[in-house]
Amino acid sequence: MIEHADIDTELIPILDKVSDPEIPVLTILDMGVVRYAKLVDDIVLIKITPTYSGCPAMDVIADDITAAFQKEGYNVNIDLVLTPAWTTDWISEEGRNALEEYGIAPPLEADADKEALLGNKKIVKCTNCGSQNTKLVSQFGSTACKALFQCEDCHEPFDYFKCLK
Repeated sequence: MIEHADIDTELIPILDKVSDPEIPVLTILDMGVVRYAKLVDDIVLIKITPTYSGCPAMDVIADDITAAFQKEGYNVNIDLVLTPAWTTDWISEEGRNALEEYGIAPPLEADADKEALLGNKKIVKCTNCGSQNTKLVSQFGSTACKALFQCEDCHEPFDYFKCLK
């Protein structure tokens, strides 16, 4: 569980069933987009933060949260919260491992990320063979929050989830 979140324990099993629509191996808890979830007077109040301003997945996430709680008999009120801004630090360790197993390199630290995205250092690990002999192909991968890399050893392309701080 992420430290910045204020979530009632009994709501976690329901929230943990809601997947990120762009990366289905991650839950919204793994991604760290849930900031607040409390049961107040028979209504579940939830606050979520987008991974970046204008993230197209937020409407789908809100709909999926609503459906998950309604299936369990709860009424839900969801608010979008923009501050503080989401950071890749909020991705859980389980989420980082799931990203890598899924074929997306998890975010590096901010300084390392900058060096990798500028092509100054080969430090993004290939999700196929584990080599760090990789190169940036494009600043943008399958979504705006990812960059496209290619391994120079196994030649496989893969996404890298950019560090956002």
